[in-house]
Amino acid sequence: MIHLANHPLSRRTVLQAATVGAAGISPALRALVHAAGSDAPEKKEVRIGFIPLTDCASVVMASVLGFDQKHGVKIIPTKESSWAGVRDKLVNGELDFAHVLYGLIYGVHLGLGGPKKDMAVLMNLNQNGQAITLSKKLADKGAVNGAGLAKLMAAEPREYTFAQTFPTGTHAMWLYYWMAAHGIDPIQGAKVITVPPPQMVANMRIGNMDGFCVGEPWNHRAIIDGIGVTAATSQEIWKDHPEKVLGTTGDFVKKYPNTARAVTAAIIEAGQWIDASLSNKTRMAETIADKSYVNTSVDAINQRILGRYQNGMGKSWDDPNHMKFYNEGAANFPYLSDGMWFLTQHKRWGLLKDHPDYLGVAKQINQVELYKQAATAAKAALPKSELRSSKLIDGVVWDGKNPKQYADSFKIKA
Repeated sequence: MIHLANHPLSRRTVLQAATVGAAGISPALRALVHAAGSDAPEKKEVRIGFIPLTDCASVVMASVLGFDQKHGVKIIPTKESSWAGVRDKLVNGELDFAHVLYGLIYGVHLGLGGPKKDMAVLMNLNQNGQAITLSKKLADKGAVNGAGLAKLMAAEPREYTFAQTFPTGTHAMWLYYWMAAHGIDPIQGAKVITVPPPQMVANMRIGNMDGFCVGEPWNHRAIIDGIGVTAATSQEIWKDHPEKVLGTTGDFVKKYPNTARAVTAAIIEAGQWIDASLSNKTRMAETIADKSYVNTSVDAINQRILGRYQNGMGKSWDDPNHMKFYNEGAANFPYLSDGMWFLTQHKRWGLLKDHPDYLGVAKQINQVELYKQAATAAKAALPKSELRSSKLIDGVVWDGKNPKQYADSFKIKA
C-alpha cells in the first residue's frame, strides 16, 4: 500500500492518482513513487538538440515562451549540423533530448548503421509538412511529379541521384515509398545519397542531385531560389503521417522520468500554442527564422505553415493537411503503429535482414504511459487507441495489425 502522507507530492499528481485509484494501480498512481515520492523534475536544465527545420518550432517556442519553466525545467535548444551528429550526441550524453527523425531513434535502438543503444520516443513533435523537390532541369523536361519522373528516367536512362537526410529516417522512407509507388526502384534504379537538411539547396544548385526529400523550409527555399520544384508533399504520401519526435535514450528516461515528463508536457503546450492561431504561427515563423535557429528568411517559412503552397511552376493551392504541431492531440501521441511502420519499411528496403518483433520493439521505444501523464499535465487530448489506421499514396492501408505480411507485400523492395 502507498501512504500518500509520507510523500511530498504536488496537488496535481495526487488528484491525478485519486481519479484512477478505484481502477487499480494505474500509470498515474505508479508515478507517485517517482523520485522518492516527488514528481518534481530531477534535472532542472536540459539540452535539446535540433536541426534547422521548421518542425523544430515547438522545442524552440517551449523555451522562448517559458512553457518549460511552467513545468519546472529550463530547455536549452542546441543547434546541430547533421542527423548523424544528433545521433552521436544523444548516444554519448552530450544532449539530453533531441528534435529527431522517428526512424533514426528506431535505427539506433536496433543497431542499424551505427551504435546500438536503447532509445526512447517521448512524443511526436509534428505531422506532415515535408516534401520532395525535383531540380528545375528535370522539371523543364516534364518531370514535375512522380509519373513524369518515371517517364523521364525511362526515356533518358542515366544515373539519377536523389538525396535524403538519414538512411533510416523519415525522409528516406518518404522518398523510397513515393518512388516505388510510381514504379521506380529507389535502390536498384537510382543513386541515393545522404545530405544534411540545410545543405540540400546548395547541393542542388551546383548539380549534385536531381531531387531530394527534406523538411521545410528547404523545399520552399529551392522554389524561392529558382532551382527546384515541389513534386509531392509528404502528406500526399501519407496524410497526417508521423514526422519528427522528441527522442532520448532509454537510460535517461529511467534515471530522470520526471524530467522527461515535464519536458514532454512543456513541448505539448508549445505545440498547442502554435496551432491555436494564425498570429501564433506567424510569430513562430519570425522567431525560428533567426540565425540562432533555422537561419533563413521569414518568407521561406511563413507560407507553408499556413497551408499556402506553390509548386514553383505557377500552381498554388491551400492545403488543409499542412504541418501540425498539436492537431487536437493527434500530432503528438506516440502511436505504436507509427513506430511499427518504420520497421516494416526498414525490412522492405533491406535495412533489417529479418522480421523484428514489431509490436515488442515499438512498446520498448515509444513511452506511451509517460506521454499520457505528460498529456494530462498539459490538458491535451488523448486518442482511444495506441494503433491507428491510414491509407497511403498507393492505396494500401496500414493499421499495425499484421506488420510481417505488410512488409512482405510490396512488389518493389530490396
